[in-house]
Amino acid sequence: MPDPRLTGLGGGLFCAAVMFALGCLDQLLFGASLTAYGVLFLPVCVLTAAWVRGADLVIAPVVVPIAFTVGLLPVADGDGGIFSRLMGIVTALATEAGWLYGGTLVAGVIATVRKVRLMNRRPGRARMPV
Repeated sequence: MPDPRLTGLGGGLFCAAVMFALGCLDQLLFGASLTAYGVLFLPVCVLTAAWVRGADLVIAPVVVPIAFTVGLLPVADGDGGIFSRLMGIVTALATEAGWLYGGTLVAGVIATVRKVRLMNRRPGRARMPV
């Protein structure tokens, strides 16, 4: 498995671009199934949290909800103009909040575990006797 290290901006762009592509793919293959979109969201959260570099770990749980919303653009219902599309996105965010919270939780847990491991690995952190 590759071990890329993305910056905070790179992690955000990666997550948003992949979610938009998966949203388009979901629209094409599954007819805009929000459940399929939510299932596809979880591995993207894992990859984003795993591939962001150590200095930017705090960005992972921040960018995944934004990317979820970006990916909803091709999936959300919207018959007419911009307000119809916006209402479809808001409705999709409300009805699929479980997937959104779950993916954010997964990214947050992975980022937290990575940060704790990174802090414990730092050299020169000898414990001082009390």
